[in-house]
Amino acid sequence: MIITARDCFQVCGLADLMHVPYRRIGKHYGKNKVMKVAGLIIRSCQLKGVMQNRGASLAVSHGSRTQTLASKMLGIPSLVIGDYEHAIELISPDWLMMPEVIRNDNIRQPRSKILYYPGIKEDVYVPDFKPDPTILNELALPEDHLIITVRPPATEAHYHNPEAEVLFAEVMDYFGGMEKTTMVLLPRNAKQEEEIRQRWHGLFSSRKAVIPDHAVEGLNLMWHSDLVISGGGTMNREAAALGIPVYSIFRGPTGAVDRYLTQQGRLVMLQSAAEVRQRIKVERREKEISNISKNRRALDCIVNEIVRLVETQTKIQARH
Repeated sequence: MIITARDCFQVCGLADLMHVPYRRIGKHYGKNKVMKVAGLIIRSCQLKGVMQNRGASLAVSHGSRTQTLASKMLGIPSLVIGDYEHAIELISPDWLMMPEVIRNDNIRQPRSKILYYPGIKEDVYVPDFKPDPTILNELALPEDHLIITVRPPATEAHYHNPEAEVLFAEVMDYFGGMEKTTMVLLPRNAKQEEEIRQRWHGLFSSRKAVIPDHAVEGLNLMWHSDLVISGGGTMNREAAALGIPVYSIFRGPTGAVDRYLTQQGRLVMLQSAAEVRQRIKVERREKEISNISKNRRALDCIVNEIVRLVETQTKIQARH
């Protein structure tokens, strides 16, 4: 098995934190569309060099365009797992696996190539989560403060909507003006961190807002928070799986998983700056471990499908 990681969005830092062995390959090329295409080609060629002559039966990723392209270059079948249909519809792997709640007829893949799993992808790993209270001292978070984990919008993503930045600014100003609140921010890259620190310099000077100086386990940070506000999908869904009040400031096309969680009352989608002050419940929460999802069907289904595909491809290779 070969694991690779792109050097962006704390991916490598989190892999190091979780002691996952990996090959560091490629970086992020920013929001410029021409550079995005160039980066796609460059990293695909880099991955091709790593994957070549390894005898791989299947390439598996969660939404990686570069791995899919590299696999096509080498003739290796690919499986892409994804949970946001507005991103995965841009990828053309041999198989596409997604949550059952998507069932989107607009996805341009043959029905025979689409696989489904129950629940959400966060159900794969959240059931194994165990809280570690040392993070409170590690980040020097006051015990008597309301703790809010905040993930800024993905401003460099192709699906980014500038409205999310307006909501993010409202969140910063709203909670920054409250007594006994601390926001823990998780910027997506160094550039975004610098921009946030400059704009809200006073909040960081007074420690109303803090940014960890290293990668931290997101599940643990959210668990020790009273609420979560995120401009991206994964942290919203992780919080929902943990049973934590979570508010989305994502303003791109709404995905089926977010609609599903909203209908269940596990996620609140904020539509305007006014709703930041109107809909967010500012209150301490009881941290009940029983609220954490124990659903393991997603993991079992995904693993079984991968094993089935590998066994099938191994037999095909053996015949040739």
